[in-house]
Amino acid sequence: MFWTDNSDLHCNIILCISPQHWLTNTYILFATPYFAYDIYAMFLCYRHKLQVKGHGEDGGVRSMGAAVAGYLRQELLMVLHHIFMVAFCFPASLFWRQGKGDYFQGILFLAEFSTPFVSLGKVLIQYKKQHTLLHKVNGVLMLLTFFGCRVLLFPYLYYAYSRYASIPVYAVPLVAPWQCNLGAALLWPLQLYWFTLICRGALRLFTSTNCLNPSHSITTHQAEQISPRTVRTN
Repeated sequence: MFWTDNSDLHCNIILCISPQHWLTNTYILFATPYFAYDIYAMFLCYRHKLQVKGHGEDGGVRSMGAAVAGYLRQELLMVLHHIFMVAFCFPASLFWRQGKGDYFQGILFLAEFSTPFVSLGKVLIQYKKQHTLLHKVNGVLMLLTFFGCRVLLFPYLYYAYSRYASIPVYAVPLVAPWQCNLGAALLWPLQLYWFTLICRGALRLFTSTNCLNPSHSITTHQAEQISPRTVRTN
């Protein structure tokens, strides 16, 4: 989402912003419908859990309404994240940047590097393998990749932009388009919040004496909230 609409910027930023790759827009077109679908898929999973627990057996309108309300209470941050990605990040990434900034867009795609470890953690929990060495190693890798590819991602974008524009880092928000600043302001706090959950899980995992307890897993709580969804086209 980082591009420039100021033609007077130093010419070296053009070397970074102008080059294009066909995969950039193609991936955005591929990922955006997933966010819309995933909102529905997450609801189906939530409703199925209710039915398994015996809370959705009547199947009436009132039950559906209660399921939707409960789903939104539980997954509000993720639903808002998905809506924001479709309603704002999709047009910003595909249209508003006017074909510029593929370099920065590509950096944003690196956030997905943490996704395999988040997904594997969830799979291991489903198969009751949270006490294994594999689960611990995966948790450490998830911690490191999430920090490097999500938490540090937005500060690095501003740093990279400052270098190519030959301006101080603190001046970047004054030069970058408002869409970039808004996207970073809304998405980065989510990454910090989820990373806090991961750190708490890691602390429980490596300080608890009862590692067989699923509640002490590095991904038990986070994996329910951090699915392989966050940042696609931000």
